[in-house]
Amino acid sequence: MRAIPTILFAGLLAAGMALAAAQEAVIPPAPPALQPTGADAPVTDEADAADALAPSGSAPALTRADAEAWLDGFFPYALAAGDIAGAVVVVVKDGDVLLQKGYGHADLAAGTPVEPDATLFRPGSVSKLFTWTAVMQLVEQGRLDLDADVNQYLDFEIPARDGKPLTLRQALTHTTGMEEQIRGLITAREDEVVPLGDALKHWVPERIHVPGTTPAYSNYATALAGYVVERVSGESFDDYIERHIFQPLGMAHSSFRQPLPPALLAHMSKGYARASEGEPKDYEFISLAPAGSLAATGADMARFMIAHLQDGAYGDARILGADTARQMHSTGQASVGPLNRMMLGFYETSVNGHRAISHGGDTQWFHSDLQLFLDDGIGLFVSMNSSGRDGATGHIRYALSRGFADRYLPGAPEPPAGVSEEDARAHARQLAGTYTSSRRPDSSFLSLANLLGPVKVAANEDGTISVAMATGPGGAPKKWREIAPYLWQDTASTDRLAADVVDGKITRFSMEPYAPIMVFQRVSAWQALAMPLLLASLGVLLLTVVAWPVSALVRRYYGVPYRLTGADARAHRLVRIAALLVLLAVGGALTLVVGMLSKLELTSPGTDGLIIAIRLFATVVLPVGAAVAVWNAWQVLRGRRRLLAKLWALLLALACLFLLWIGFANHVIGFGAHY
Repeated sequence: MRAIPTILFAGLLAAGMALAAAQEAVIPPAPPALQPTGADAPVTDEADAADALAPSGSAPALTRADAEAWLDGFFPYALAAGDIAGAVVVVVKDGDVLLQKGYGHADLAAGTPVEPDATLFRPGSVSKLFTWTAVMQLVEQGRLDLDADVNQYLDFEIPARDGKPLTLRQALTHTTGMEEQIRGLITAREDEVVPLGDALKHWVPERIHVPGTTPAYSNYATALAGYVVERVSGESFDDYIERHIFQPLGMAHSSFRQPLPPALLAHMSKGYARASEGEPKDYEFISLAPAGSLAATGADMARFMIAHLQDGAYGDARILGADTARQMHSTGQASVGPLNRMMLGFYETSVNGHRAISHGGDTQWFHSDLQLFLDDGIGLFVSMNSSGRDGATGHIRYALSRGFADRYLPGAPEPPAGVSEEDARAHARQLAGTYTSSRRPDSSFLSLANLLGPVKVAANEDGTISVAMATGPGGAPKKWREIAPYLWQDTASTDRLAADVVDGKITRFSMEPYAPIMVFQRVSAWQALAMPLLLASLGVLLLTVVAWPVSALVRRYYGVPYRLTGADARAHRLVRIAALLVLLAVGGALTLVVGMLSKLELTSPGTDGLIIAIRLFATVVLPVGAAVAVWNAWQVLRGRRRLLAKLWALLLALACLFLLWIGFANHVIGFGAHY
């Protein structure tokens, strides 16, 4: 699935999106000690002939020999620099496997090399393409209607939004309007995986956007579509995929099943945080299985790519009718301006004038990408078995796909018209500000993540703009230059950024390559101040708590008596206790959210008790703490205390009241573990 690094909203998604948008890297040749391992696919006679026919002075022809030499220069150093244990890469062309190869190791301790026809990887959200293919099979048979109310296929209800029901077309294009949901998304414990229907019914995410208008990537919506496949076909999702996709394509080394069948598990690559650590991670279980539980070899993924490139056919087998496949590949849902769109299940990633569709995928330890160049009959798949250092997998995927396209599928885009320097500066200032991702939690305590990770856009002195979260391999923000009114282009690539303007004001923007699945919406001035005010409020409480024992020690050291008496003394002591408790409540909630976003095992059902306890504690402490702080301020302001004491009491009351508002607005106050 797209880890919430893809399967990563706001601060959580910032890392994943920065990885996906990384600039192309220059990869030097591999050192001898890191030469690739693995089996190669058979070479076709046509590929050999094409090598001889490559026109002099033009781009190199895509042949096995040239692709292998290029990949051998790319991968070994890239994996070593990124601290990644192993990878598999597959290239298909004109209905055949051109090249499939493994690099590095599937098991570091055992020294097991990656074998493309035997080693299984976890493609993450690339799994969704199989779910969408299953949906389109049933559409083709007349058993599903993309535009019907999905409730007619379910045994529970998805509420309408603004009178509009949820449809499968919205699910395919990630425009259901649903907020982010991650409970139980990934766990290392098999006993925490619940049946698909039960997982979906546990909590239905709210629809926070108008349906059909706002891209907002949703694992829940994809899993819902998989459940529809189950109910309409009368088969379990695993059985359906095996009978109607894997078996026709001969994908004998692939499965959505959890746990993985023993015969396949024996060939499953280990997953790693970093290769240098050498510690394999536990197998990852996905509760919303249709969104990301696939395990497959590179060779099997080649068969799937060929079928889609051949309009649904693989040899004598067919998984989709030609018209249905073309509908799936070319029916687009607009994002912002002219940016790449979301097709029916695929992202549009056209580059250099070549029509392309794709899908990426991330679990915690595996990171993958699948690219199809439709008119050229070319497919490219890569999967890596480690997270690596500093977003390395995202940079490698981007560099691979763009480098591949620039080498074998070059094109000369039309020169941009540009805008005047005056307009560029004015539009940059207009775009500058604070935004939030459309893919975000809104109705649960995880909405605290929206405060922690706002998206900042800055206007640069030279008329370009920078988006803090969109960085290159060196970590510096990219620069985008305006090439047409409200359309910008990355100065180091062909990626574009566009904005929607309503009544002369920019309301949202997006940027490639992730424009198909999310946009960034401007927040109000008050919302933009929420994070600074949160930090300031916590600082006031922390200073109050720290000053409590410090002042007592100072008085004892100098022999100064405690001078407050009566109600003033009670208020003074109680407000410090209240400050400590409020600090613990808010700090605990923030620590929990940060922990859950950085370690997805904490989103398992086993954490429900801790979540409920923290929320109940905050439900009691935040209102009581605010009341005590206000009472203390009243006592101090009407007494004969010094001006500094009065100002601090007022500041403390305002801090506690603001944190009470944060608790209500971000659903920290309440009961339950729905997120």
